[in-house]
Amino acid sequence: MCGIVGYVGNRRVVPILLEGLRRLEYRGYDSAGLVYHFANRLVRHRAKGKLANLEAVVDEQIGVASGTGLGHTRWATHGAPTENNAHPHTDCTGELVVVHNGIIENYSALKNELTAKGHVFTSETDTEVLAHLIEDCLKGDLVAAVRAALTRVEGSYAIGVLWAKEPELLVAARNHSPLVMGVTNDSCHIASDIPALLPYTREVIFLDDREMAVLRKGGAYTILSIDDGCPLDKTLSVIDWNASMAEKAGYRHFMLKEIFEQPQAILNTVSGRIVPDTGVVDLPEIGLDPTIVERIERIALVACGTSWHAALIAKYWIEKWAGIPVEVDIASEFRYRRLLVNERVLTIAISQSGETADTLAGIRRAAQLGSRVVTVCNVVGSTMTREADGVIYTHAGPEIGVASTKAFTCQLAALFLLTIYLGQIRKTIDPLVQKKLGAALLECAEVIGTELPRLQAEISTLIERYYEAKDFLFVGRGLNFPVALEGALKLKEISYIHAEGYAAGELKHGPIALIDRDMPVVALAPRDSVYLKTVSNIEEIKARQGRLLLFGTSGDEHLSTLTEDVISLPEVHEDLNPLLYTIPAQLLAYEIANRRGCDVDQPRNLAKSVTVE
Repeated sequence: MCGIVGYVGNRRVVPILLEGLRRLEYRGYDSAGLVYHFANRLVRHRAKGKLANLEAVVDEQIGVASGTGLGHTRWATHGAPTENNAHPHTDCTGELVVVHNGIIENYSALKNELTAKGHVFTSETDTEVLAHLIEDCLKGDLVAAVRAALTRVEGSYAIGVLWAKEPELLVAARNHSPLVMGVTNDSCHIASDIPALLPYTREVIFLDDREMAVLRKGGAYTILSIDDGCPLDKTLSVIDWNASMAEKAGYRHFMLKEIFEQPQAILNTVSGRIVPDTGVVDLPEIGLDPTIVERIERIALVACGTSWHAALIAKYWIEKWAGIPVEVDIASEFRYRRLLVNERVLTIAISQSGETADTLAGIRRAAQLGSRVVTVCNVVGSTMTREADGVIYTHAGPEIGVASTKAFTCQLAALFLLTIYLGQIRKTIDPLVQKKLGAALLECAEVIGTELPRLQAEISTLIERYYEAKDFLFVGRGLNFPVALEGALKLKEISYIHAEGYAAGELKHGPIALIDRDMPVVALAPRDSVYLKTVSNIEEIKARQGRLLLFGTSGDEHLSTLTEDVISLPEVHEDLNPLLYTIPAQLLAYEIANRRGCDVDQPRNLAKSVTVE
């Protein structure tokens, strides 16, 4: 969850570290710190709270003549968010420092052992064990010491290590936590995520599990296996994002910018994969030839959080159009239950980052049982994409806001393409229908682009009657039930209002007891195949004096007889209502959070990528 940046080169390091940390602050913001080489020693600064607190501390060091350093933003796992627990952590001598993202599972045993040897610990973190363990192994060769220490460590880590006696050397390593290198002609960078590298380079190397990198001034680097110390050949990748894609571009928050980027992001995800005249879908990287697709007896969709909601929607689509039974699992549950998975089951992992710890563990288990694995992911070269048999990349671009928006709708677009692809191969979709589905997906993106400004204007006014509510219910039926779940998640993520999503038909099985004049209920009621059932559920809410906010189809006069708060949306293909109806749910959460003065892009206790269990 934490963010790591590192640099070794000829430029002044402190501004580079601070800029990298700004771009990674979404990963952790309980505390921040940095360290750099200067005058044969390591200079370390740390601060509790947001990055601005660290910037204030190091303001006078911006111009310091140092070209080697590390930075870190923390999301606490072991130890409270205090300055003392902030990274970087040092050894007993203060000459060796470590920054770390992950969890050292055997830290307690290692700490007891090191304490018995005389090492003195000054923090509550598991990370400090790494600094002392490397110190204990250090006999004049930092690379050998880091490797020796990591052979004793159990758990997940992405680390950067500096030593005062090697001012032009930075050592990095990873295992189950993301770490990417950026390279130029005369410098080397490390970071937890690509946006931190974009101002300097688009040429990157993704480290795999149990690999370490030795970076030196002048752009020289070596990548080694932690297990045997042998050099490894790694592929250099070129990232097609640019630095401006990770900036706010005049929007007040990244989340709002990313909401408005959705029409183009959806088109980018679809572009080149669907033939407009025929609806034929081509997914060249999916790794599923027709023979494999024909043998599939069941699909397991595995995801967490917002991605899990995308999976729930995809279940409806795949079963309807491809005729394949689908199970949807929360990854943290999937990995621990007895899996009835084999070579006839296709496992599909859905993840924005491709680094989600529980989802990674789930697909690894499925692969061990013989399942073929496909990943739907937004980050090229991420761990999940490298370990899968095939991939469908979404093309959302970098998503900085912690609450996922454009990544979600791009996942839906990719999963809809997958649905058509499976039906196309299995011949369960009529060619004329397939053509209409493809056209409908493209049209939906255009509709979203047209409607976004109006929707924001209407919702920003409407929320004055709702932003002080303490609880919300979101309800929908069919394809819109998962959208209700997603709408509730968005609201509680960024506004801290308690919110729950329910299938509308389930209200009478318990939740209806909560409804009174103080309970806002957001109901998704497009004119679809379950419209009359949904309206019946809305009538039940109204009869109990629930405060209704309705999202419905333009021209539906009946909804306006139930409440004055109706957000009207154009009619699109029924199967694509989830993409369209997600938009006002996102805007509702955003406008309420903004009105309440919440930190929209960095909500408390949350991190963008959940890279630890």
